[in-house]
Amino acid sequence: MHSKLGPGLLESAYQACLKYEIFKMGLTVVTEVPVPLIYEEIKLECGYRIDLLVDNQIILELNAVEKLTDVDEAQILTYLKLSGYRVGLLLNFNTRSLKDGIKRYIH
Repeated sequence: MHSKLGPGLLESAYQACLKYEIFKMGLTVVTEVPVPLIYEEIKLECGYRIDLLVDNQIILELNAVEKLTDVDEAQILTYLKLSGYRVGLLLNFNTRSLKDGIKRYIH
């Protein structure tokens, strides 16, 4: 998908196309999955949302930025911690080759 589209598009465009490609592979994929913050006895809906959740196991957080930052890494680590999912991929589509824009995280 990235080799066809290249860098320079909005994150939402990559999200829609990637969801379609994952669906074509026969996997379950859900977009904008809410991640609540649970503190003691209260559950807070803070607006956290996972970009794509694949097979109810893998978080995909998408970016289309010049360079990933510590904030991007903190975001996916927070989503892994709050959601209980163990594996996450941080994808930056604003790279010449997508393999240079992928980081894997295990919680």
